[in-house]
Amino acid sequence: MTAPDSTALRHNLANDLAHGGVLKTAAWRNAVEEVPRELFLRSFFKDAPGPRGHEYTPVSPDADADEWLTLVYQNETWVTQIDGHLTADKATGPITGFPTSSSTMPSTVVGMSEALDVEDGMTVLEIGTGTGYSTALLCHRLGEDNVTSVEVDPDVAQRADDALEAAGYSTWTVTGDGLLGHPRRAPYDRTIATCALRRIPYAWVRQTKPGGIILATLGPSSWTYGTGLAKLTVKDDGTAEGRIIGRSSFMPARAEAAVPLSGDLAARAAYADTERKTSLSPDTLNEWMPAFLAQLAAPGAQLVRAVSDSRETVYLFDTNREAFAALTTDGDHWTVRQGGPAAIWDAIENTLTAWHDAGKPDITSVRIAITPEAHAYWIGGQQITSDQRSYWLGGENAALRWKHPHPPLTA
Repeated sequence: MTAPDSTALRHNLANDLAHGGVLKTAAWRNAVEEVPRELFLRSFFKDAPGPRGHEYTPVSPDADADEWLTLVYQNETWVTQIDGHLTADKATGPITGFPTSSSTMPSTVVGMSEALDVEDGMTVLEIGTGTGYSTALLCHRLGEDNVTSVEVDPDVAQRADDALEAAGYSTWTVTGDGLLGHPRRAPYDRTIATCALRRIPYAWVRQTKPGGIILATLGPSSWTYGTGLAKLTVKDDGTAEGRIIGRSSFMPARAEAAVPLSGDLAARAAYADTERKTSLSPDTLNEWMPAFLAQLAAPGAQLVRAVSDSRETVYLFDTNREAFAALTTDGDHWTVRQGGPAAIWDAIENTLTAWHDAGKPDITSVRIAITPEAHAYWIGGQQITSDQRSYWLGGENAALRWKHPHPPLTA
């Protein structure tokens, strides 16, 4: 068999992305064909189900150079760090753990790059350098001096900076909290995030020029799905407005990553204030749009499924407010027990009932506005209230509206 060739693999990747409708412009195609992804993926993990859950096997050119290079150019996301510290070059065999850094699949990276609508000479702030591959594509398209990339993990940032230098891009890489942006080089024409966020920091609005675009994945909770790619335009009055343009999935920003719940889950839900039947199955939350809406209705709630004595319980825990909902099934019927200062399931049930009555609009119908005080999400017009939050229901595009204040530190 002929050994794989990096140049040919880059051309094949560009062809695949173009045929898939992701790669649309000549300038971005040229970037995909010229930037060697292998410089940014010297080693990584491939994952597969194992006897202890997901197992991550290290891949590097030292073990099998041909397999490594072929995998690099597949349209896949490759995990590059486990549990906040372990990289593939340090692993001696399959391991288990929690992925904390990765190289996102090229179709997502390129699709977001195209959605930025950049023009020659524009400046870009990138939140989440990661491996540096997406940074390199931006540098190739706009010039290395027009790109500023912020990475919170010092080790990840150093590896990315080394790879960028090896690829010939001496760009502006910064180690720090990307939620603060990088005011020193502001304002920017475009701001893009390669991590998932509960809300877009107002600092990014301040650092993006009027008429500029912010592109980021939003999901106001700790779930790994039910998130949407938001595209917002900054206005002259210091606000930003736009919509969700499609589904998107990224690892959460480090500062917003939820600590997985452990210990006795039943003990967390021992003291219920109410108990009732519910016609809404929690299985509905397996669907993308209901999951997105549920996160808006109950921001901060973590979803956990547990099985004991062949009986499943679905938990929703809001640890900050010490609130919970616990759902159990008896045949076709579900019972929900709720406790704490917020009735989590009531809020979700009301939201999804309104969404259903509105004709189940897609996630791309969700609009967003950001002010210095709050985020607002909506589809539709007429206001009602529930669970101390504002919802709007009615109009031709009937659905809901939510308003979530910014935390003081992000305003």
